[in-house]
Amino acid sequence: MLTIAQIVVSIILIVLVLLQERSSGLSGVFGGAGGTPYQNRRGLEKFIYWATICSAVIFAGLAIVNLIIR
Repeated sequence: MLTIAQIVVSIILIVLVLLQERSSGLSGVFGGAGGTPYQNRRGLEKFIYWATICSAVIFAGLAIVNLIIR
């Protein structure tokens, strides 16, 4: 049961990471985006950001609990 929960949380984490919008194009890869590295997150972008952090913490917690139980 714990393993299934960990798989579900990992899939959610992967989707949330892929949904996060970063500077697009090759200029973003080499640091030539021209903008500041800090930006204000608003609305859905802020929700996705915090949901990613929460799911990462839940995933790490499930992994530790899974190690302790076995």
